[in-house]
Amino acid sequence: MILRRGCVGFLAGFAAIAISIPACAGHVVLITPEEARLPPPRGPVLASQRGITRGPRVEYISDSAEIHSPMHLRLKFESFGGARIDPDSLKVTYMRTPNVDLTIRVKPFVQPTGIDIPEVELPAGDHMVRVDIRDSDGRIGGTSFVLKVAP
Repeated sequence: MILRRGCVGFLAGFAAIAISIPACAGHVVLITPEEARLPPPRGPVLASQRGITRGPRVEYISDSAEIHSPMHLRLKFESFGGARIDPDSLKVTYMRTPNVDLTIRVKPFVQPTGIDIPEVELPAGDHMVRVDIRDSDGRIGGTSFVLKVAP
């Protein structure tokens, strides 16, 4: 009986480590082909904030206009007025019908300065992504961008 419990605990621990290996290695499937086949969003899509705001800024950093999978995904966070970025407040959404929450896929790569994932896989096509984050003063900031992935 003790041996059986020990094996179960060992296997559960091993499974947790095995699940986290792809995230640690930097290889992430950001959007699956099945998710890419979902219909585009209906109606107006939330635009980025405009005007003067003290809320945090999210900036998509692109190395080139043409994207191929796998790609290097980088986002930069900037806070204002002495506030700090709250990484736990991050929400990343693939804008489809229904929307797909991508937050858990990028969470291991989130830092107060941004997101840096060396290799993300995406199917070919146009993919609208929305990123929202909050600062230590409770202000919300975010952006939407389209990843145009060449075949």
